[in-house]
Amino acid sequence: MTAPLARRIAGAPISWGVSEVPGWGHQLEPGTVLRQMTEIGLTATEFGPDGFLPDAPAEKAAALASYGLRAVGQFVPVVLHDPGHDPLPEVETAIAGLLAADAGTVVIAAATGTDGYDARPALDEAGWTRLLANLDRISAAAAAAGLTATLHPHVGTMVETGEETARVLEGSGIGLCLDTGHLLIGGGDPVAIAARWPGRIAHVHLKDVRLGLAERVRAGDISYTAAVADGMYAPLGAGDVDIAEIVRLLESSGYTGWYVLEQDTILHAAPGAPGGADPLDDVRACVAYLLSLTEAPAPAPGPAGE
Repeated sequence: MTAPLARRIAGAPISWGVSEVPGWGHQLEPGTVLRQMTEIGLTATEFGPDGFLPDAPAEKAAALASYGLRAVGQFVPVVLHDPGHDPLPEVETAIAGLLAADAGTVVIAAATGTDGYDARPALDEAGWTRLLANLDRISAAAAAAGLTATLHPHVGTMVETGEETARVLEGSGIGLCLDTGHLLIGGGDPVAIAARWPGRIAHVHLKDVRLGLAERVRAGDISYTAAVADGMYAPLGAGDVDIAEIVRLLESSGYTGWYVLEQDTILHAAPGAPGGADPLDDVRACVAYLLSLTEAPAPAPGPAGE
């Protein structure tokens, strides 16, 4: 029996401005982020970037457990297209941490090999062949460990657009992490993908986006990072992504996975300091909106075994 949607809501440290990108913004301490997750009723989260939690798998899991949280997955950006780079060792390191925390999902992004998400090279046919083959290798390695691997289309990576997402789905067997914000910013249609590929969607990152800034990113008028800093991501229900329709499509198709509230945020200063905003306000609004789509009163522990 599928757990109610309200029991499948998870957080992500990036909603608190915690990112792997150098110079991204003010970085909050793990204790602050994890404590605030529990304060708003979340009981599950993705790990966040390397260095946010302890490196040792058991210590990573224990850090979450000390706040009453469990892990549901990890975002793992790896280079998939370079013939001189094998992404499997990095993914296997992530798998070890996920297994220790009883998490279920490896969230792969097709990294460019450079820092940040403001530019990306063109990928030739040989690069696409390697990328797709590596995705299948990663998917097999995750499955052998009892986990699910997904590909996360992401602005500034080798898989960004709706067309590139379709090429992955048609050319490999890996699952899809449906990120409603990155797909829209990259020119894709997250509603159409939810309608067309429901059986391939194994994980969901929910974001809402202000379309005006997204269009400026697509046009090259502003960088992705600058647009995030300017407020491109809105609380769920306050932007231009039809979150309600996406959730309706997924739930009616039998989706049983997690909805991760994963809103890319840049903090200009510490909350309470001059120029500093409190990210908790937006996350709380996202939780309230998602719960408004259900009849359940509050998040509760997620499905066992994920």
